[in-house]
Amino acid sequence: MMDFRKRVCRVIFPHGENLVSRIYDYVMLTAIAVSIVPLMFRGHQTLFLYFELVASALFIVDYVLRWLTADLKPGKDWRALLTYPFTPMAIIDLLSILPTFNVLGPTFRVARVSRLLRLLRVVKFIRYFEPLEIILAVIHRQRRILGTVGSLALFYIFITALIMFNAEEPINPEDGKYLFPTFFDAFYWAACTLTTVGYGDIYPISTVGRVISIFSSIVGIAVIALPSGIMTAGYLDELKARKEGRPKEEQEPLPEN
Repeated sequence: MMDFRKRVCRVIFPHGENLVSRIYDYVMLTAIAVSIVPLMFRGHQTLFLYFELVASALFIVDYVLRWLTADLKPGKDWRALLTYPFTPMAIIDLLSILPTFNVLGPTFRVARVSRLLRLLRVVKFIRYFEPLEIILAVIHRQRRILGTVGSLALFYIFITALIMFNAEEPINPEDGKYLFPTFFDAFYWAACTLTTVGYGDIYPISTVGRVISIFSSIVGIAVIALPSGIMTAGYLDELKARKEGRPKEEQEPLPEN
């Protein structure tokens, strides 16, 4: 039984370290993609029912296998078997399975919060799609620096919104309405300007306001570029670290019966 669990663990937890593991990841990624196809349509079709049943069957099997092998992950012991159902990803897995019961019988409609629970299946991509997992690892590793940059961006948005709210002409002469009725509107404008989105629904009309907008856009480009550079450098470092550490794991033989 232990050898079987070790073999299962070597399949479901690694990312591309062996052919079986890669096939397993591809199958689960396909199941997730197929299961969210119905969310792109309003109506219900028979084909979607089969999509749901097949995908959910794979999700249930995956959930059970991960639970049975939770104690075999590095740094884990028998207590992981007790705590696994309460881990964030396990809860997401369980909630993403609940919509299936709505298909099997109307009695379970209370357990399904419309189509929203199916959206949780998108989060499951992180587990089987290594680039997404790497990005999350980089965010976790660089969280302090990214937090500092985020705080800087929020502070700059606040200051820019405060300046614009008090410096811009209060009334639009064309329609007689407030350009920035509330401070939140100015904050919304500053956020759009900082990120260079520029929806155009709120904009200054005075010379002073336009000058402020110019400086805000220029600084916004620099502020937005900071996390991009951090993420790029962190992503490359993470790839290098995984590439250097993987050969030893790939050469490790599978447990034999």
